[in-house]
Amino acid sequence: MSDFAIQDGQTILFIGDSITDCGRRGTEAPLGNGYVRLFSELATVRYPDRTIRYINKGIGGNRVTDLKELWQDDVIVLKPDWLSVKIGINDLHSHLRGGDGAVDPALFERTYDFILSETKRLIGCPVVLIDPFYISRDRTGQTHRSAVLDLLPRYIEVVHRMSERYGARLVKTHDRFQRHLQYRDADTFCPEPVHPHHTGHLVIAEAVFEALTG
Repeated sequence: MSDFAIQDGQTILFIGDSITDCGRRGTEAPLGNGYVRLFSELATVRYPDRTIRYINKGIGGNRVTDLKELWQDDVIVLKPDWLSVKIGINDLHSHLRGGDGAVDPALFERTYDFILSETKRLIGCPVVLIDPFYISRDRTGQTHRSAVLDLLPRYIEVVHRMSERYGARLVKTHDRFQRHLQYRDADTFCPEPVHPHHTGHLVIAEAVFEALTG
């Protein structure tokens, strides 16, 4: 069995938007019912000798600019041994809508760079970056879904650059879902392109697990 990067007694903190949140602030507290909980279950089953603490700080609707406002309290103060960040799709949608609070790719990159630089300076923990995804194959050029898929690579590229810049482990969820869509329709993984159901969350959890194994 390949080694697992998270050691006995360590803490991993997950932060992001609704895909990370998944009810963790309500009936599904404390980890939510999405990929964070599934990841913790995979780790528990595969590595029973390790006691790992899991923290979920995801908040539905968050953009990277929201993370910046919360970073001190939700990340820095807690000093996790590992950090996982999943953000970007709300930033993209805000840019498509326009108006106040829109996060274009340039602002997305500047803000992402800031929070990761603060993490490196104040904590120095290793980081896992999960790129944004959109579970659709609509390339008609005539729909909102097609517009999202056209713009998404610019946000994905930012996450990949951040991974290179900070030596973070990278989870390419969009590529993984697109491969799945070659064999199954989107309903297998989600009711709509942004929010996966259980099977879609399992895809993410497995991808994160693999990034931390070996």
